[in-house]
Amino acid sequence: MRSPHPIPTHRHPYEGPCEGPDRSAYESVYGSPYVGPPAPPTSHRRTGRRRRRGRFTGLPFALKTVASLLVLAAFLTLADRWAVLYAEHRAADTLKDRLRLTAAPEVEIGGFPFLTQLAGKRLDSVKVTVPDVAADRVTLAAVSATAHDIRLDGDGPTSVRGARVPEMHGDVLLSFADMNRELGASQVTFRGAGRDRVAVRGTLPVAGHDLRLRADVRVARDGERGVETRIGGMRLDIGDLATYRPGTRASEGLHLTPGSAAALARQTRRARAVLAVPSVVRALGVPAATVREAQSSDTALARLTGRPEFVRQAMRLNLLDLALAHPELLDRLGLDPALLGALSRLTRPVLADRLALGFRLPEPPSGQLRLRDVRVAREGIRVRVEGSGLAVGP
Repeated sequence: MRSPHPIPTHRHPYEGPCEGPDRSAYESVYGSPYVGPPAPPTSHRRTGRRRRRGRFTGLPFALKTVASLLVLAAFLTLADRWAVLYAEHRAADTLKDRLRLTAAPEVEIGGFPFLTQLAGKRLDSVKVTVPDVAADRVTLAAVSATAHDIRLDGDGPTSVRGARVPEMHGDVLLSFADMNRELGASQVTFRGAGRDRVAVRGTLPVAGHDLRLRADVRVARDGERGVETRIGGMRLDIGDLATYRPGTRASEGLHLTPGSAAALARQTRRARAVLAVPSVVRALGVPAATVREAQSSDTALARLTGRPEFVRQAMRLNLLDLALAHPELLDRLGLDPALLGALSRLTRPVLADRLALGFRLPEPPSGQLRLRDVRVAREGIRVRVEGSGLAVGP
């Protein structure tokens, strides 16, 4: 028997609507009220994107700004440093020409930025280092000076005519290496022996003989701009035979060494040759009768020369005086007459001049330049310099 109401064929709510008679049939068949089709599932897809604004939203623009500022600062710094290099190069060339230097000095301009200093015609500091400066007989290895608060003279930054230096401090080095090369000729060496002393050691060629040289140099300040040296303890050793000390005192001149004087006392032939000279006998203080006996008897000669007083008295003999009166005696003593002639001309002033290390600083055209301290360091002689009221340029 057919039901008066057809059974709906759409059982699932998504299969179609159930309205009118179908709804009543649905309820009679399924025994539950019809609530209608369920709402379609919510779609999680976003039909449009909205930007979220937060505290990092403006970051790309800030980064660009910072980067632009950094690039600008780099270009300004580069331009400032280039201007410094150019100014240092021009200053070095100017100092070389006006001071007549053999090499361009090294100029270092301090302070940053440089362009603002140049526009204000005032530099914080300038350091100048000049190598190999000729000073009398020696060469100064380096002259370094630092000036502060330099005032520039000119109509503008591009037309600087000169500079005024109210205050300057510097250091001068006279190196031992330069002394060894220029004064010692690679045969004499100079080295420090105290705060104000220099030891000189080496060999000095004299009349074809290489004599051992020893001397002590005392270094001191000479006035406001000079350095003087006083030579003392000068001696030249002729092997182990004799020692020459320039001067006119009794202890100076050419004298036998203790070893050669003792050898003379043991050598009969040489001893008799020396005793045959009346001036030598008077210098030795030996009675004439004793000398006559020693000349005729080996025993008497040995008794005379064997006394300790004879060796000491023989060492007191100035061989230079002996050579003038009896040049033939020098051959018997083993001395070259040409050498003694050269030594007689090598006086104290002559030898001291060969070892002189003094120099004077040039007088500046304006202002004052003074030496404040002189001392001997490990590398050479250092001198502290001060200046005030100096001017560079016309």
